[in-house]
Amino acid sequence: MLSVREALTQLLDAVRPVTASEVVPTLEANGRVLAEDQLATIDVPSADNTQMDGYAVRAADCESGSATLRVAQRIPAGQVGEPLEPGTAARIFTGALIPPGADAVVMQEQCEAVGDSVTVRHAPRSGEWIRRQGEDVAAGSVILPAGTRLRSQELGLAASVGLAQLPVLRRVRVAVFFTGDELAMPGEALKPGAIYNSNRFTLRGLLENFGCEFTDYGIVPDSLDATQEMLRKAAQEHDLIITSGGVSVGEEDHIKPAVEAEGRLNMWQIAVKPGKPLAFGEINREEGSAFFIGLPGNPVSSFITFLLFVRPFLLRLQGATGPVEPRGYALRADFSLPKADRRNEFLRVRVNAAGGLDLFPNQGSGVLTSTVWGDGLVDNPPGQPIAEGDLVRFIPFAELQH
Repeated sequence: MLSVREALTQLLDAVRPVTASEVVPTLEANGRVLAEDQLATIDVPSADNTQMDGYAVRAADCESGSATLRVAQRIPAGQVGEPLEPGTAARIFTGALIPPGADAVVMQEQCEAVGDSVTVRHAPRSGEWIRRQGEDVAAGSVILPAGTRLRSQELGLAASVGLAQLPVLRRVRVAVFFTGDELAMPGEALKPGAIYNSNRFTLRGLLENFGCEFTDYGIVPDSLDATQEMLRKAAQEHDLIITSGGVSVGEEDHIKPAVEAEGRLNMWQIAVKPGKPLAFGEINREEGSAFFIGLPGNPVSSFITFLLFVRPFLLRLQGATGPVEPRGYALRADFSLPKADRRNEFLRVRVNAAGGLDLFPNQGSGVLTSTVWGDGLVDNPPGQPIAEGDLVRFIPFAELQH
């Protein structure tokens, strides 16, 4: 069995990112990946302006720390003031342009206004509370490089320099289907031995989080012919095929032989708990091939292997060039695990009020309640026992689902 590191390296080395692109309105680009570098068309700020409400002054006029000046003008945001004469001040409001001649702003809390005069009870230094032209963004600079996965803050930055449209890579096309004659859909009566197909809902939600165009083919009968037929169909119009179930070694597990018949299996079984039976390969089509990832059928195994392996693979497939592996944080274990597994184990935990981690009591691969109760996973190396008080590597769910 491959280690988690070996498996992830193999997956990422195999990725062929999408290359086709389109131009979309910046307002509709959330979650997309930039196809080209984006350059600032203007300076931000476009001119010197004030960081707060107060009075624009000449610092030299206020050296005494208690200077009384005539208020010669009022400058709201969006208006341009007149040149500031010596011995005068301008009432100014956050975001308004600094008038020529002024070199400092004194916050209104340090001033006392009476009639058309103001007493400045502060000796400002030159430049105080002034945002300088271009201090955030300089015109012509690269503000967002190609391969950036756009979040709300990147969209705001693009808008701040006037970019109304952005060139982005096309969405990744994903096919998903589920194997198992025992599967039923919520709303249907459960026959003896049947279970509801929770994985369908979990995986669809995750694919929506990652902005994929996906086709849900639903439940496929437990037969080799049906599995092969679905793989052939799914490969034609999709970049990636994801399945759930049927990747183990039972007589009714048809994914492995079906993939080998329709393409090739590059990886099968990983030293991870939960989720050992994870498969990766490619399915042939008329031109090239579609990637294939087969997830385990147990709901926790399916969920965790998606987060650990499918997520980084998807991000690279989308063309994202930044870090795709989950970040870990050192937190204190407020539990013990005296008997470690020989595989790399991912434990469902929750952050407690004291800043430590509590362990969900049942770590079974079918206990989906653990993923709702928990805040994330402890990445525990193979053969590593945990004593209460040890620092462990914690990966929050919040860093894994987007």
